[in-house]
Amino acid sequence: MSLPRPEGDEERREEQQSGGARSSDDSTGDAADSETMKPGDPASPAPADPSQPPEPESSARDEHATSASGSASGANLFWWLNKRCLGRGLCVDPARDNYRTMTSLYSSIHPADSVNLSTRTHGAVFNLEYSPDGSVLTVACEQTEVLLFDPVSSKHIKTLSEAHEDCVNNIRFLDNRLFATCSDDTTIALWDLRKLNTKVCTLHGHTSWVKNIEYDTNTRLLVTSGFDGNVIIWDTNRCTEDGCPHKKFFHTRFLMRMRLTPDCSKMLISTSSGYLLILHDLDLTKSLEVGSYPILRARRTASTSDMSTSPTSESRTGPQCQNSDLGSLFEKHTSRSSQREGASPRNSLEVLTPDVPGERDRGNCITSLQLHPKGWATLLRCSSNTDDQEWTCVYEFQEGTPVRPVSPRCSLRLTHYIEEANVGRGYIKELCFSPDGRMIASPHGYGIRLLGFDSQCNELVDCLPKEAGTLQEIRSLYSHRDVVLTTKFSPTHCQIASGCLSGRVSLYQPKF
Repeated sequence: MSLPRPEGDEERREEQQSGGARSSDDSTGDAADSETMKPGDPASPAPADPSQPPEPESSARDEHATSASGSASGANLFWWLNKRCLGRGLCVDPARDNYRTMTSLYSSIHPADSVNLSTRTHGAVFNLEYSPDGSVLTVACEQTEVLLFDPVSSKHIKTLSEAHEDCVNNIRFLDNRLFATCSDDTTIALWDLRKLNTKVCTLHGHTSWVKNIEYDTNTRLLVTSGFDGNVIIWDTNRCTEDGCPHKKFFHTRFLMRMRLTPDCSKMLISTSSGYLLILHDLDLTKSLEVGSYPILRARRTASTSDMSTSPTSESRTGPQCQNSDLGSLFEKHTSRSSQREGASPRNSLEVLTPDVPGERDRGNCITSLQLHPKGWATLLRCSSNTDDQEWTCVYEFQEGTPVRPVSPRCSLRLTHYIEEANVGRGYIKELCFSPDGRMIASPHGYGIRLLGFDSQCNELVDCLPKEAGTLQEIRSLYSHRDVVLTTKFSPTHCQIASGCLSGRVSLYQPKF
């Protein structure tokens, strides 16, 4: 049996004829990695102190137009009304560049009064994922379950009670109908929304917990990573009931998270030992073994104020208790790097230790990794090795030829940061960008914070600071009685979802 193909040109034409516009799902969340998450009771809205358990709180088209301009005006009006019925349009589509109206809507967003999506059986919420058209919200749960909801009506659609044999960590949509789930049972499952009683197929290849799923829409290759340190490529073009052909693409120790940039030109990998690995000019058709890829550079990232400093003086090896393998790997390939003089062959590897405020001499663990939907920046959640501090940091991609070929500058630079509440130590909190990349939703204690690069929620490229600055808090939202682990923006509606350790899922939308 062949895997159903993603929706093609015919369906896109149908959408265009009806005035629809497909939105892409540019930011995803991952699983919260924990071995001891216990389910709890659902709760209602709470006060704004993230460190304390909160208390509960209560068109019409003119068919007789004779002029061309009149016909065009009638068509535009019909299109606007149709989009308005879908909760979208010129001024309120969250993926549009014109974000003024959406920003004001998010500023008035509140927890939805009637939403209580807990079932008491599914355990902690590890990941939330909307379908690309925003019609389905999927929930990855601790107790082997996947929940499906209609996010507009807040109605429960389906429970996949035994989706896996262990914790479900991450969900990724391939298109509006097909999605993949991964689990601590070491498998990946493919599902079709049109036939949820059985899996399309189960993929075997990892030897430890599978934590992350990415998808290359150009080649239809599925990319997964796990705590076995492996990044595996799955050929969904040749998928059958018995699985998909696959191969190991990359391996590194202490692997935590893996992401592809929106254009799939880079792969970013974060580690629990504080390293950020970047594979440039990505070619997923090649398998990489240790030592077969050129190392570009290994160094600490810099803020703008650091750029005048000599690059060689900023180099660091990071936390040395766990990183001798990467350090030796860099030393082994230093001569090859210097001979390249800034060239960038396919799958060339860059090794970075991101600079985190307050952590320069203490080391850190990169627990969450997200990418800007336009590929401009990466968003990291970092915790100190002593687990007493937690930071959200934004790093801009710096492209172009290095200034000094002998000691090239790093491709990332810290632009914005903010210290987090550090409530719920030991649990991973997944952040996300808004569909247009102007806002960040960050778990903050028993709620979430909406953060912007400035108070007006301008584009990152329009408000780059000369020195790394603080992210601006736009709004704080609290509706949980337990630590929030994951957040997600809807790709098509002015809506945000959050999930917590005790299993509650909350939706936030504007109140008028």
